[in-house]
Amino acid sequence: MGFNWFRKKSKTQEENVPETPLDEQAGDFEKDTAEADKEALQEAAVGRDLSVEDSFSAVAEASEAASTPETRKKGFFQRLKNGLAKTRAILTTDIDKLFSTGRTVDEAVLEELEEKLITADLGVEISMELIAKISRRKLGQTATSDELKEILKQEILGLFPEASIVPTGGSSEKPHVVLVVGVNGVGKTTTIGKIAAALASEGKKVLIAAADTFRAAAVEQLDIWAKRAGADIVRHKANSDPAAVAFDGVDAAAARGIDVVLIDTAGRLHTKVNLMEELKKIQKAVSKRIPGAPHETLLVLDATTGQNALSQARLFHQAVGVSSIALTKLDGTAKGGIVVGIAKGMNIPIRYIGVGEQIDDLQPFDARSFVDALF
Repeated sequence: MGFNWFRKKSKTQEENVPETPLDEQAGDFEKDTAEADKEALQEAAVGRDLSVEDSFSAVAEASEAASTPETRKKGFFQRLKNGLAKTRAILTTDIDKLFSTGRTVDEAVLEELEEKLITADLGVEISMELIAKISRRKLGQTATSDELKEILKQEILGLFPEASIVPTGGSSEKPHVVLVVGVNGVGKTTTIGKIAAALASEGKKVLIAAADTFRAAAVEQLDIWAKRAGADIVRHKANSDPAAVAFDGVDAAAARGIDVVLIDTAGRLHTKVNLMEELKKIQKAVSKRIPGAPHETLLVLDATTGQNALSQARLFHQAVGVSSIALTKLDGTAKGGIVVGIAKGMNIPIRYIGVGEQIDDLQPFDARSFVDALF
């Protein structure tokens, strides 16, 4: 078929690029500690000249100004649409132009459409799969842009795995222990704070274990979030053993009747042996206190990193086993196709999606709403 040119081109490029081992990929995500601290504090300050605590209060107060749950839900959907603006421009405007007067679906049309899907960061494999399905259904027929977009919506929705996991804190285990992992700069600490606030608003008792002991900004941020959410926090001195913090956290949670424990972890991928072994040590430590814990390993990914996010997901899943994903920073600078790529490529449910800095800007992920926002 005519659109094989892209596959040949991609294959040629791949042959010229040596495969990079996973442990070397890890180094690509590593950031200098000083830079990470600076970013964390800037993130907490939300772009304003405020202290971490003052900026947190300003963000929280602004989010509380939302009137009703329905209003907040509609507002989040609109922010999601805004965050997917780049992708929607490709999947709507470009396809509208391609089929402005109705065209016969032939090989030339499929070539153009495949290139647009790849440009939307869906990835080569998924784009080829979607094109093959469209070809089987519409090849040789006249189609309008609305017909093609409807086919794409149905097929993309089918790529998301069934959300078989229960809501955080909704399982029979008490406390429900969540190990939160991810590289530096993805918004991991802020995500933990937002989840804690959301769970506390549902009446759940939450404890945060500040096991990222090597970065002072992380502990400071978590302490502020915990106070605001009314959550307990377990923290040790700087440079303490992260596994010891995690163990003490679940131990305290069991004694206090806590519903959910959120364990923060260091976000730097020094080497595969270093950080990943540290995460395994944390897993073993909490399982000694509560058999079967952690009950969930939540990986936080930054949507703006595109296909690198998929590489990170594979690396973490291979090392510690990821059971759910939180995708942050889908705020207009990212191409939303990566969400589909991660869901399909990893077959791991996406639990949360974030589109901004406010507390309500992190919401449970709903595949249908996401696909609706794409178009």
